[in-house]
Amino acid sequence: MARALDRENYARRLDGSKRIVLDEIDPADTAGVGKDEALEQIERFGTELSELENLLTYAGTHALLVVLQGRDASGKDGSIRKILEYTNVQNAYVKPFKVPTEEERAHDFLWRVHAAVPRHGYMALFNRSHYEDVLAARVHRLVPEHVWRARYDHINDFERLLVQSNVILLKFCLHISRDEQYGRLRAREKDPRTAWKLNPEDWREIPLWDEMTLAYDDMLARCATPSTPWYLVPADKKWFRNLAVMERLVLTLRPYRKVWLETLRKMGKSAMKEIRALRAQAKRK
Repeated sequence: MARALDRENYARRLDGSKRIVLDEIDPADTAGVGKDEALEQIERFGTELSELENLLTYAGTHALLVVLQGRDASGKDGSIRKILEYTNVQNAYVKPFKVPTEEERAHDFLWRVHAAVPRHGYMALFNRSHYEDVLAARVHRLVPEHVWRARYDHINDFERLLVQSNVILLKFCLHISRDEQYGRLRAREKDPRTAWKLNPEDWREIPLWDEMTLAYDDMLARCATPSTPWYLVPADKKWFRNLAVMERLVLTLRPYRKVWLETLRKMGKSAMKEIRALRAQAKRK
């Protein structure tokens, strides 16, 4: 039977110290929070996120990479829309990872991913990610087993490099139930506003549910480390999913606030010194 998450916060942090089994985690868990309270908290977190994202941009010392991984209809698009409500779109972009192109297949599997990592001062939101290469590639047998198994270590090395290069990496796994996924896929067929999302491939994935679950279990166990943890988000309730994601974004960025403010103070001091020198020069003329 599925159980609620043990947590201090709304999203459960996975650092590789303990293996979790998705089938034992309740995707409808809301930590006892009601919808109205959740919406109020989202607004408060959103206000703080706006300030923190601006500081990240102006200081220019770090980048923010948000990875959203989950099954079809788990809410990746919805999570991205909610985040973008509170961010400066001039310094943020979304990168969806679809089936690799011929050019991308001619390189190593991380080539297209590394090229999409944001520069310092920017934020990128990955809709799916390099983890498709140990999920879809495994379940659909696109590569031999020894190939996708070796990718766990490649991914860990890659993410370690990002963190050491001042990329703030946040990885969210959106955990949805089989029934909720089925209901959302059916709802898309009835609403003309979501017709653009209709994809026969979504239905071909349903018989592979158990295989994909095992692939997710292994991914979360093999690619979660203390410096590059996963955050598991119950996603059956859209409002709770948004709350968990927004809270984790703010809690992760908040410790950088003083660092970024100090960087901006030094930048301002340096600029004023140059301005005073230019003023003095102008007066002499």
